[in-house]
Amino acid sequence: MSKSKNVALVLGSGGARGLAHIGVMEELTHRGYKITSVSGSSMGAFVGGLLAANRIEDYKKWILTLDKIDILTLIDFTVSWKGIIKGQKVFEKMQELNMIPDMNIEDLSLPYTAVAVDIMNNQLVVFNSGNLQNAIRASISIPGVFTPMPYNGTFLVDGGVLSPLPLEYVERKPDDLLVAVDLNAIIPYEQPNGQDGKVKRNGWVKDNPSIEQLVAKWDKFFGHSTTSNEPSKKSKLSPKSIGYFDLAMRSVQLMQSQLTQYALKVTPPDVLIPISKNSATVFEFYRAAELIEYGRKQCVIALDEKGL
Repeated sequence: MSKSKNVALVLGSGGARGLAHIGVMEELTHRGYKITSVSGSSMGAFVGGLLAANRIEDYKKWILTLDKIDILTLIDFTVSWKGIIKGQKVFEKMQELNMIPDMNIEDLSLPYTAVAVDIMNNQLVVFNSGNLQNAIRASISIPGVFTPMPYNGTFLVDGGVLSPLPLEYVERKPDDLLVAVDLNAIIPYEQPNGQDGKVKRNGWVKDNPSIEQLVAKWDKFFGHSTTSNEPSKKSKLSPKSIGYFDLAMRSVQLMQSQLTQYALKVTPPDVLIPISKNSATVFEFYRAAELIEYGRKQCVIALDEKGL
């Protein structure tokens, strides 16, 4: 295997589990590796775009401050056959904080590729030029969840529909290491003791029954951790604890796991970093610290196994 310190990084799709990508990046940098190109699908496209735009540290500092209520307030629900969330509110927040700059992919600090799917014409759309914001918004449009993005007379949805791990689209350099992060790995996950995704403002929530009821309904629908102080063990979910949305997303994850296995056979990476599909549901961004550390630990294991 090449001992090059240059890394072509491929980041998979998987909602909040994509926060593990940040831990992977940090561990690679800590070991002296230089990420020279990045491709991503869905949340992988989002995190990869932040990296290429030199905004990843700003995003990490911000996401670590958010709790469950904060995440809930960033979601703009809608009643539409196209999806239950517009996705505009969180994008406006990102723009307000200047985390996703309005710039072209060609002007980023490193080669970047995002993938989306033209749902009307049944084909993959590869963004390696053009507006960064459009590329990210298209790639994260989970069908039935986020409303699709209108684009050139058609609609674009989540790249994970066809390419959850876009290995073949990352730009390569001679002798670089191809490193891939799979967010849909069928491996067990045990939540660390003391990590529960609780609402930081627990007392405030309990003083407001309507808010507490809203959070409880949110948890049930999306299959999230409860607001109690008792840690939830993701590896011990029972059928009764799985919400409607969580059931739908788990079905998608299984499909993406199979697509990922095919992609790995066609384009085997030098290093594969597996992130359990059970480590978080789509919107559990309030567990950022736990998921970032999980990504770092999984990266350590994968690199050590390869002697890198």
